[in-house]
Amino acid sequence: MKMAILHVIRSLDPARGGPVEYLKQVAIAQKELGVHTSILTLDRPEPAWIRNLPVSVIECGPSRGTYGFNSSLERKLCEISRSFDAMVVHGLWQFHGVCVARAAQKTGIPYFVFPHGMLDPWFRRSAPIKHFKKQLYWLLTERKVLESARRVLFTSSKESQLRRVTFWPHANYQYRIVPLGVPSAPANLERLREIFFKRFPHLRRRPFLLFLGRLHPKKGCDMLIEAMGKLNSPVDLVMAGPSGDPAFRARLQKAAKKVCVTFTSMVEGELKAGALAAANALILPSHHENFGIVVAEALSFGTPVLLSRQVNIAEEIESAGAGFVEPDTLEGTKRLIERWLQFGNTSMRQVALACYQNHFSIESSAAELLRVFTEDA
Repeated sequence: MKMAILHVIRSLDPARGGPVEYLKQVAIAQKELGVHTSILTLDRPEPAWIRNLPVSVIECGPSRGTYGFNSSLERKLCEISRSFDAMVVHGLWQFHGVCVARAAQKTGIPYFVFPHGMLDPWFRRSAPIKHFKKQLYWLLTERKVLESARRVLFTSSKESQLRRVTFWPHANYQYRIVPLGVPSAPANLERLREIFFKRFPHLRRRPFLLFLGRLHPKKGCDMLIEAMGKLNSPVDLVMAGPSGDPAFRARLQKAAKKVCVTFTSMVEGELKAGALAAANALILPSHHENFGIVVAEALSFGTPVLLSRQVNIAEEIESAGAGFVEPDTLEGTKRLIERWLQFGNTSMRQVALACYQNHFSIESSAAELLRVFTEDA
């Protein structure tokens, strides 16, 4: 029997990072498995966000604030959910999770929840006021959303362990681990490299490390630039990603004046693929990274990765030999770069590609997600 799944997410804006990219790719992969997939978004998506996306997108926007309040959402879900076998909530602390839980109670359609790292205790330490607000919301609503779900889906073993110490009282729910995945890299990498070097010709024939992601203190961007400066490194650094905080970006650019750093802003499509293909290694010294979809993307190109231990899939990378792992400190970041300069070599590219194929393909992730949907159906 062909399954029909409704995914519900606050926004399909690609600037929101890994969860959006994963949802788009897994929807495509599950179509190949015979799953009819629709995505309900609380925003009015821009045409570029859903270009070439061969699944239906249901617009429920506009919605108010980060919380995404939308007075018609629960009614809309009750109307359409009976056409689906299950619903999937992406993210926590937002209005759509509550509405899906209420609609499921009224219609009997089961739902699943991807927290996408939003139960990690890092936020309790880094933003105590926000954590206090979330603790209140946990008591009132969010714990019930998780407990009423058929399964809560974590993307790594480490994420499933960390969630136990974040909020009180503990929620009692069933969970499964479903690693995220990405598509394999395109065949013609040389053409993609050329696209990147035409845009940034000064990097041609210069080795560089690539940081790819949002420019945010959580990602360790400032620490990375400081480490590069202290090492007087012979490799360049490319910082590719959007920034929602002009003051933080200005601080990064000021710190980078004595370092060979190229800020590219957000890169997408073939330009992003070209950056991943051209980089000598990806570096991600994050203080918190639930999964790190960009890590899987780099591996799919055979690009080794340099990670902090706070990236939740770092252990898998380290055990496979697909990169190096160190603490999320200035000294740890310096050691990442030093180890790469001393021990990094071209043979690691084959190891990186094998790591992707063994652990992080989108086909494997889509198949595992389908098993979760059907195991109790």
